[in-house]
Order: sequence, then structure tokens, then C-alpha cells
Amino acid sequence: MSLSWWDAPCQSLDAIASNKASARQQQLTKPTGSLGQLEQVAIDLAGMQGRERPSVDSLWIAIFAADHGVVAEGVSAYPQAVTGQMLRNFVAGGAAISVLARQLDAALEVIDLGTAVPLEPLSNVRHLQVGAGTQNFAQGPAMTRAQALIALEAGRDSVRRALDAGAQLYIGGEMGIGNTSSASALACALLGCPARLMVGPGTGLDVAGVAHKTAVIERALALHQAHLGEPLALLQHLGGFEIAALVGAYLACAQQGLAVLVDGFICSVAALLAVRINPACRQWLLFAHRGAEPGHQAVLEALQAQPLLQLSLRLGEGSGAALAVPLLQLACRLHSDMATFAEAAVADRPA
Repeated sequence: MSLSWWDAPCQSLDAIASNKASARQQQLTKPTGSLGQLEQVAIDLAGMQGRERPSVDSLWIAIFAADHGVVAEGVSAYPQAVTGQMLRNFVAGGAAISVLARQLDAALEVIDLGTAVPLEPLSNVRHLQVGAGTQNFAQGPAMTRAQALIALEAGRDSVRRALDAGAQLYIGGEMGIGNTSSASALACALLGCPARLMVGPGTGLDVAGVAHKTAVIERALALHQAHLGEPLALLQHLGGFEIAALVGAYLACAQQGLAVLVDGFICSVAALLAVRINPACRQWLLFAHRGAEPGHQAVLEALQAQPLLQLSLRLGEGSGAALAVPLLQLACRLHSDMATFAEAAVADRPA
């Protein structure tokens, strides 16, 4: 029986490059470990890029957008029309991620996987229309298996475009009214934890709204209990098209050897799903920040991830990852351009 593409082996990190980078860190004019996480980031990137002195100057940001049928249960503070409106805003340059991409000189692509409100063709948007959003997972499966596979492939195709453009770092972002409900349900199933520990306000629910959202997710978890043991089945029953695309993108990056910077709660849930599908992809994932959603910390802990930032962000769009890019760039610059003790004629610590 042949393997499905998502089961294919991931690239191995370059141990020689990592070891050389680690040795270089020991020789730079600073106390060992004094740059904290930035030292390990540089070493990790060296292993990913196969060179002692890595760089992340060529950036690819992909925003996957889709609607969620569970919004019919009243779990969002915003109507689904906002998803399409934000697609227009992305390509018009007015969204946060649009501003950040310009500032970083990053390539930005926008992929519409399916909105509930029909959209006119938008220039610079890839309209895939996997469906008019997912179905209401509180009443049945969110999507068919065929739709899940198409969405996974959309993520893989985005990575191919990034590689063709010479990207050194891949950022996936998401947009979709109702997608914190989907991500929370997936996280509960993946971690085996109750919804009350995972569910947050999303785009701005009040206390009563969070309680209602929690009850909806608890009902959905009970409904789909028989299908919660396998990651792809989880994705089909509780996921979103954009979450599936992120999963596919993360897997493809690991298989093709492209470093990933993971954004917030929803992207981290997609990363956890990707790791459950193909565990070897974990080594290709860097994590940008810990967001404001209460479940994000538990997901990060399950991934053994140490995010770079904690700014109480909850915007999505890949914005938190974009904000962390300068730290990665500075980590690489410090690693490459600082003098060694020998070069600077500075006394090294005693042996």
C-alpha cells in the first residue's frame, strides 16, 4: 500500500551545520547563553538551511481564508460577511498583515478556500472555493474527506510557490469567522481536555458568549466522539478549510526543507495536527508568540514549543509571526556578524 503524500518522510536537519553554528556561538564575544533563545534560533536555522550562517531575508506569507458553518450556533461576535470583506482588505493593503508584509518586504499571497457569502473575483486572490464554508460541526461533519484533501493540497501548493520564489522562511496565516471555535474543538480532541479550559473570547465574546461557545463545542465533541482518534478524521469532522490548508503547508515545508514560523492559537493547533500526522515535521517549526486565547499555552506545551514573544495578541492573519521576523533576522545577524574572541583580541573565559 502506497503512502499518502502527507506521510512521506520529512527532510532531516543538517547536523554538521548545526554543530558548526553551535561552536560559533561558543566563540562569539559574549558570555555563553547570554543571548538566550536567539542563540538557539540561529543554531536551529543553521540546521534547517544547511549552512553555518543562516539568514531569513526572503519571506513568504500565505493567508488562508474560509468560513465556518458553526457560526450558525451564535459562537462569533462578527457576521460571516466579514471574511470576504477582509479578503478585499488584504489585497487592498489595509489589513495588519498587509502592512507588516510591506514593512518586511515579504511576498504575500491570499488564498480563498470558501466563503459563506459569495464574492466577486478579486485580483491577487486565489479563489479555490472548496465549499461555501464548512458545514456546522455541531450538527455533523465539518467537511467531506474530499474537501479535507483538497484543502491540505492547497497548503502544499502554496509551499511549492514559496520555494519557487526562493523563500527562506514560510509564515501561514488564517482568516475565518468562527475559526477559534474550530481550533478550540480540535485542541480539546487532540489534548483530551475539557472545553472550558480551552475556549476563549475569539474576536471579542463576553462572558456569556464564551459560556455558550463552550457548550456548543462540548456538544460537538460528544457528537463526534467516535471519530476523535485519528488526526485526519478530526480535521474532517471539526476543522476548517483554512486550518486544513495550514496543516498541509506545514507538512510540505518539512518535507521540502523550508523553515516555518508558526503564528498564534489557530496556527499552533494546525501545527499540532501536522505533528500528529507526521511527527518528524516538528523540527521544522519555530514558534512566534503566545497569544491571548486561554488554550494556546496548552497547545504550545504539547508541542514543546518556546515562543519568542508574549504580547497578548489575538488578531491572527499571521500577524504575530510577522512581528517576530525581525527577531529571527537579528538573531541571524548577531550570529553571523559578531566578532569571535580571537578576531576581537578579547580574552575568552578560562578553560
